[in-house]
Amino acid sequence: MSKPKNNSRLGYFLNDYGMIVVLLVLMVVLSLVTIARQQPTGASAGKNIAKQINALKDPTEFLLITPQGKLDFEIAQGIQQHIDQRHTLVNSVHGGPREANLAIRAAREAGKKITVIACTSASAKWDPVKNAEAKKIIPSSYIWPNFLMPDNLVTIAQRITVIAIIAIGMTMVIITAGIDLSVGSLIALSAVVTGVLIRDCFGGKDAGTLGLWIAAIGGIAACVVVGFSTGFLVAAFRLPPFIVTLAMMLLVRGVANVLSQQRTIHEIPVAFDVLGKGYVLGIPIAVWLMFALFAVAYFVMSRTTLGRQIYAVGGNEEAARLSGVRVKRVLLIVYTICGLLAGLGGVIVCSQLRSAKANYGQMDELTVIAAVVVGGTSLMGGQGKILGTLIGAFIIGVIQNGMNLIHMDDKTQMIVLGSVIVIAVLLDRIKKGQVKWSDIKNVFTS
Repeated sequence: MSKPKNNSRLGYFLNDYGMIVVLLVLMVVLSLVTIARQQPTGASAGKNIAKQINALKDPTEFLLITPQGKLDFEIAQGIQQHIDQRHTLVNSVHGGPREANLAIRAAREAGKKITVIACTSASAKWDPVKNAEAKKIIPSSYIWPNFLMPDNLVTIAQRITVIAIIAIGMTMVIITAGIDLSVGSLIALSAVVTGVLIRDCFGGKDAGTLGLWIAAIGGIAACVVVGFSTGFLVAAFRLPPFIVTLAMMLLVRGVANVLSQQRTIHEIPVAFDVLGKGYVLGIPIAVWLMFALFAVAYFVMSRTTLGRQIYAVGGNEEAARLSGVRVKRVLLIVYTICGLLAGLGGVIVCSQLRSAKANYGQMDELTVIAAVVVGGTSLMGGQGKILGTLIGAFIIGVIQNGMNLIHMDDKTQMIVLGSVIVIAVLLDRIKKGQVKWSDIKNVFTS
């Protein structure tokens, strides 16, 4: 008896989150086409070198010669943590061929018998290293997809952060059978307001933590005002959301240009990087924030009265009104939330780039809508899932990342993304039984 129940649960899950299958297929395909030989870096490269040296029978005195870089410094740490006591690291050199030559000569003059030179694949090609009479040990390479490299996966999550966060608000708006074309311009407005406040009110690059917080809140508040205004026009005057938000898109972009005087604002302190570039437990802070907001949004949409009312308004506005739902208030709330999240996205972009400019967010409104639609939210309203939107955002991010990995040009990427949106909407209509073969045939026969 339990088997049908489990199948039913699986059926419900795939009906709501079927695009997760598409995401998994994309990841498998991109993993297969990006398989390449990888070189260990950082501490893992040091551990690999230490393992090879430890396998030598005789005690050795060895040099470590690497280019100068953060990961190259970590190689020495990895070696020191894993090398046996019978082996001695004579010197650790981080620089170029000149420094390598000086280190090798200094070791010889000091009477050291250098039998091994530990190096990277890059430093192994330097003439002083190649010509040295010593065994060269470099980290052993391995086969692994570029797509599945940890840094690349983190990059995907980091790059979709702003789009995904704004897509939360867009999902709520579209579920009410609305649309918001202004979110890309709101990114610019938020970034510019934040940058102007930091520069003109809080000391620019000398701004303190409190000033940065106030400036960020100011940028978000400006977008909340725009979102509230949009919701008011849609709810109070019954204006089409498409027209209202199209006008807001132009108006807000113009305001951002006026405030910034069409110049990039660079007077932003390094401390402001924390939100956009900071890490906690190896994961960007912005990504943690994204997941936290999705958790809150999921709770709101699935467990609260407001969530049920949003679905009701999108399903049948008149029926919702007759059932006691305050339709205008719901519309006001969802557009305000969308503005707030777009403002937060703008602050994150300002933090990531440590600058503010009025052209930020151009075309991002289309990417946000694409993520929502690909995630299964119906443009007709009344249907959609917050977690589906997260899946949709990852699908868009994975596609963009995959196209970059295989070196696809920008024009072709636009074609692919446009095709994805059309196919996603078509699949959504087919899944819901809203497209029939007879309808297609009638286009040509009736």
